[in-house]
Amino acid sequence: MTKAKRGIYAAAISPFNQDYRLDHAKLTDYCTYLLSDGGCDGVAPIGTTGEGTSISIEDRLAVPKSLSDAGIAADRVIIGTGHPSTPDAARLAKAALDYGYVNQLVLPPFYYKGVSDEGLYDYFSFIIDRINSDKLRMYLYHFPQVSQVPFSTDLVVRLKKEFGPIIAGLKDSSGDFSQSAAFATATGGVEEDFDVYPSSESFYFKGIEAGCAGIISGSTNVFATFVQAAIKESSGAESKAFEKVVEARKFIGDFNLMAAMKFAEANRISDKSWQRLAPPLRQLNGQEQQKLLSGLAQFFDK
Repeated sequence: MTKAKRGIYAAAISPFNQDYRLDHAKLTDYCTYLLSDGGCDGVAPIGTTGEGTSISIEDRLAVPKSLSDAGIAADRVIIGTGHPSTPDAARLAKAALDYGYVNQLVLPPFYYKGVSDEGLYDYFSFIIDRINSDKLRMYLYHFPQVSQVPFSTDLVVRLKKEFGPIIAGLKDSSGDFSQSAAFATATGGVEEDFDVYPSSESFYFKGIEAGCAGIISGSTNVFATFVQAAIKESSGAESKAFEKVVEARKFIGDFNLMAAMKFAEANRISDKSWQRLAPPLRQLNGQEQQKLLSGLAQFFDK
């Protein structure tokens, strides 16, 4: 068992067939690219950017085997699990664990809103008890804008205290850096082996200063090499390289992120099937495509 390597993660996009089934071969090829020329330290497949909740449970259960067969190292993957059905959430977690993918980004049960911390505690404790393995490493997935089921710092601290290293970290997709910093402060952050990952590369340096472990971002499907260049610069957050990171992240905010990342990949490898999104999401229109291509060309030419 190896805890996930810290650093720059891409919330990997997912390729679909015409019937909206996951194309496992394309996904593993894509993750391999992200971990090499794509500039990522790790990948987080089957999350929000990967349209994880739109993927059939049969395909989600099969992803860990696909990753394993492709030789993708377990310490460079934080795989998306979690499900509104608590038993199915446990099934997804066990399927990943069976193939060595112990690091899991776990959604809360997101259908019912306004639930208590006690109810969320019951969900996570059930999964942990059902799995019954000290190898499991859960990263709590805080994305209140979409799930409408936020994590309180009190709940995070309680879970960490109760289950120790099994509660390995948290991805904060709130977009509010003060929230990421609050989670790191409450848990002790990396000094206490709790890895908080903000969701924007523009937060990278202040995140590291606040005790965070790196970033997990949808836009690092395209911009991870920019972040790595900024990290290598001696001036870090004050560097021209990091100004480019911030500008690129701001630019991509004008688009639906999943559609933009998929169009960028379709253009990179000349494969239009990558543009396919599962309903209710839609592809970029022609005007948006041209705006995206023009903007990306400018960033990569700088």
